[in-house]
Amino acid sequence: MKRYVIIGNGTAGASAVEQIRARDKDGSITIFTRENHPFYYRPRLPEYMAGEVSLDKFTMHPFSRYEQWKADLRLGENVTAIDVSRREVSCEKSGVVPYDELLLAAGSSCFVPPVEGSGKAGVFTLRTLNDADAIAMAAKKTKTAILVGGGLLGLETGRALIKLGLKVDVVEYFDRLLPRQMDSRGAALLQTMLADMGFFFHLNAQVKEINGESSACGIVLADGKHIDGALVVFSAGVRPNLELAAAAGIETGKAVKVDKYMRTNIPGIWAAGDVAEFEGQPCGIWPIAMAQGKAAGASMTGELSAYIPQAPSTSLKVAGISLTSAGNIDAENKLTTKCFSADKVYRKIVLEGDLIKGIIFLGSTDGVRECTNAMNRNRHLGDLTEQLDHEDFDFSRLNG
Repeated sequence: MKRYVIIGNGTAGASAVEQIRARDKDGSITIFTRENHPFYYRPRLPEYMAGEVSLDKFTMHPFSRYEQWKADLRLGENVTAIDVSRREVSCEKSGVVPYDELLLAAGSSCFVPPVEGSGKAGVFTLRTLNDADAIAMAAKKTKTAILVGGGLLGLETGRALIKLGLKVDVVEYFDRLLPRQMDSRGAALLQTMLADMGFFFHLNAQVKEINGESSACGIVLADGKHIDGALVVFSAGVRPNLELAAAAGIETGKAVKVDKYMRTNIPGIWAAGDVAEFEGQPCGIWPIAMAQGKAAGASMTGELSAYIPQAPSTSLKVAGISLTSAGNIDAENKLTTKCFSADKVYRKIVLEGDLIKGIIFLGSTDGVRECTNAMNRNRHLGDLTEQLDHEDFDFSRLNG
């Protein structure tokens, strides 16, 4: 009977467990997670923080699911070391636990830039339920907040804080919002829409220092400008949790290096999700983490299953505004594009010949599915490309 050990219970780890149990009914599965709650949908934390949704509504796998899988879920458990020669992991509470197959799916942690005063009270990151609870509690004691980072999570966090009655200033290092998902034109429209909701923006800006004695009361930018705010939330990206892997001698680069089956350089050890680096790139995106977790889980049972790379794609709500960004968004405007814009709607389709290579859909989802399918299938569109910027283009024509 095989002994499977999973470190991490996010989308990669949970997807792996599902695939393992589908193929191996008898092997033991032990899951270690620092979280104190089963697998939940992390992107909904801002809604939870704003009191718009209860935890049970975005819990993906309740305890009963783990019972069905006959999986031993150990909450609030930190794995401290991996012994690759003995095939054992050491844990703070459980002691030494042996494994035959080990999956590293420990995800990532929020990155906080080296800013003076970042350790003061009132300075937060949002990654876990505990973080959300702490920010919501702090929001009750102030009317001003500062978000450092104009990315997806930062803007969603800002919407939640506005919902809680706070004035929100956003400090973004780049010259536009969502630099990974948006070009300048789309970002400008989004910024206008968000400003109408109550956001205040400071672009091309960098935080130099956090003011206050022991608690934050504002920040100083690199250009000397002061911004008041007793609650500061850093949303400046994430970094893979590599400490365990590096200490065990597992090969790392930007993250833990894996092949197409999610194998590391150490026999019996696999990696998936934010902590994994495939073909030189870590993922950091929910659908990719899920696909990698599925591939890893199947492969761990002996049924090697290759991860099939997919174009980076983000589809969600930004402060209630629909946004889909996929493939090459051509932020530098070097390729052929077909664009349409109207009040609160922006659509950009990036072309290489008659192939779709990337899309941005802001404020509307009409055509997203058809464009994404055409892009993923490398479908040649012929003369249809000339009509993609028409306001009333029938995207069902891309299905032919």
